[in-house]
Amino acid sequence: MPVYTVSNVQNLRICVVMVGLPARGKSFISQKIVRYLSWLSIKSKCFNVGNYRRQGAPRPSAEFFDASNKEAYRIREVAVTQAVEDMMNWFSDEEGVVAILDATNSTKERRQWILRLCRENSIEPMFLESWCDDKDLILRNIADVKTSSPDYKGIDPDVATADFLERIANYEQVYQPLDITDDRDLTFVRMINIAQQVIINKVETYLESRIVFYVMNLHIKPRYIWLSRHGESIYNIEKKIGGDSSLSERGLKYAKKLPELVRESAGDRDLTVWTSTLIRTQETAQHLPYKQLQWKALDELDAGECDGMTYEEIEEKFPEDFKARDEDKYEYRYRGGESYRDVVIRLEPIIMELERQENILIITHQAVLRCIYAYFMNVPQEESPWMSIPLHTLIRLEPRAYATHVTKIKADIPAVSTYKGKGTSRVGESESGNNKSLHVLNSLNDK
Repeated sequence: MPVYTVSNVQNLRICVVMVGLPARGKSFISQKIVRYLSWLSIKSKCFNVGNYRRQGAPRPSAEFFDASNKEAYRIREVAVTQAVEDMMNWFSDEEGVVAILDATNSTKERRQWILRLCRENSIEPMFLESWCDDKDLILRNIADVKTSSPDYKGIDPDVATADFLERIANYEQVYQPLDITDDRDLTFVRMINIAQQVIINKVETYLESRIVFYVMNLHIKPRYIWLSRHGESIYNIEKKIGGDSSLSERGLKYAKKLPELVRESAGDRDLTVWTSTLIRTQETAQHLPYKQLQWKALDELDAGECDGMTYEEIEEKFPEDFKARDEDKYEYRYRGGESYRDVVIRLEPIIMELERQENILIITHQAVLRCIYAYFMNVPQEESPWMSIPLHTLIRLEPRAYATHVTKIKADIPAVSTYKGKGTSRVGESESGNNKSLHVLNSLNDK
């Protein structure tokens, strides 16, 4: 195995080394960690060894993962070597902070090789094992993998399940789990049946602790998250930002229509509704027959001295601020108010609680929804404040192992557009324009 060298850096860099048999939720956990840390402005990236392996073996059968298959073993070794090499280059060339090496890393020999490389390159390795003997949980994971993994695209589901079970059996022949005695000198987290029991060993740094706390709140049960802005408000019609106005006549119609949209999407699933403390979200939720909770953290971005003003008024009264916000909308903080970064910070407890829950409907505001959507879809920070989140639209998110599936459900109730494009104080004219950041929502599955 080659050795890679990079210059010493003062800031701590971490490699989260995933460990575990197939269908244990490793890729799901890996992607969640990247999204969470990136959302918090910590530069992170996942290096999935399976993606590298597919370059040499796009559609392997279970026999490919038999340890006695020498040619297949060679291809797999090339894949992990390429993944680690790219990871080391990412740390040095792009000043990465946290990398996730997503693979089974099933043997002590493999883990020792990774450990040595990390230590030689001033990178702290943290091993994260997902160990599971819950058969129902494993079968649910298999069902997810066979429908979302590139390895089984277009394959008959029954054939895919049988092959995947055989693949797991081949890995079980060589798998060596982490051990609290033999591996006592390693920094590791051992998750038993996801979060049923968590064993933590030698987690010493703040960033490692943040990662551990986050993964302890995860679960991989099937669930949906619905997002909706409040119905059209009086302030929306008047083109004013902020405030605590009531809904317009059309907004009240959306509130009456929303239970029907939710039933069509959720079926007989039980769910909980989260709203902000502002009048327009509570009026939007008033007809929903579900348990409801109010969160101050879900209140709209505080516009400070600009609260209750139109964008034209802001441009006229605070021209330098107006220009500065367009230049860096994520970082710009309103006078006496908040920035998008501030909203992300206050939303972190919401995200933690959201990861613990199952089916949740969040009714909140444009800026807040942009931040929440960016978390689930891994949208870059500089793009998230420019996403189009239209009124009178229900968005359904379905977190999966390899991606989050999105469906956009439009109510047949007109509403004004509140979207303001860069470089203008007018609203509404650019929602379907050429702004490249809008592809995120414009590419959703409309319903």
